[in-house]
Amino acid sequence: MKKLRLDDEKYIKEFLIKNKKSLINLGRTYTNKEIAESIDHTILKPEAKPDDIINICNEAIENKFASVCVNSCYAPLVTSLLDGSSVKTCVVVGFPLGAMSTAAKVAETNDAIEFGANEIDMVINVGMLKQEEYKYVYNDIKAVSDVAHEMNAICKVIIETSLLNDVEKVKACLISKAAKADFVKTSTGFNGGGATVEDISLMKLVVENKLKVKASGGVRTREDAINMLNAGANRIGASAGVKIIANQISNEGGY
Repeated sequence: MKKLRLDDEKYIKEFLIKNKKSLINLGRTYTNKEIAESIDHTILKPEAKPDDIINICNEAIENKFASVCVNSCYAPLVTSLLDGSSVKTCVVVGFPLGAMSTAAKVAETNDAIEFGANEIDMVINVGMLKQEEYKYVYNDIKAVSDVAHEMNAICKVIIETSLLNDVEKVKACLISKAAKADFVKTSTGFNGGGATVEDISLMKLVVENKLKVKASGGVRTREDAINMLNAGANRIGASAGVKIIANQISNEGGY
């Protein structure tokens, strides 16, 4: 396959037509353990209380989820509650708009990791991507990724697929790969839409095995989770993790 380039829009469009659904394999099944180990148990709503955070940490430990994903003010609490377990502390940065300055994102990243975060989920500057200010987007991601790596944390890049066309999704993934992020991630869950098998397959195809892929937004059932994993997701961001494992349907919106 010819190497994808940001400035080769014609080839990107040809690539999309030819390859978009090529990785989807909806036939495989997964055990509860495999699904649980992929879940970032998430609570990002603005009205979330400390008691809510305590509850999802207990659920994450009981179900052996991959991480608990919270806003940065809760990093110290989550880190203390998860101490001694296999569950990681995941903190969102520049959330949910991505329109903060790079310096603000770096400061939030540094603060979160100092308080115990193992994983950082940052939001790209969507407006800059759509304006084709690719250097700005690259520098924004790289600044956060570099700080995370220097402090032994991983960096996931939320590209906000619901606001992008397919060409922009490819370019966001290419920039994230160039900036040496660890994951690309679909959504914040705050801008409509959410993860789809088509987007996960596309993102996986673009980043190849250089980065991992996280599906987030609208994953509410066991079937949803399995479909995302089959499409190429390595992680699933969900507030419905317990119901997913129990094979129950969640009516929760957003994450």
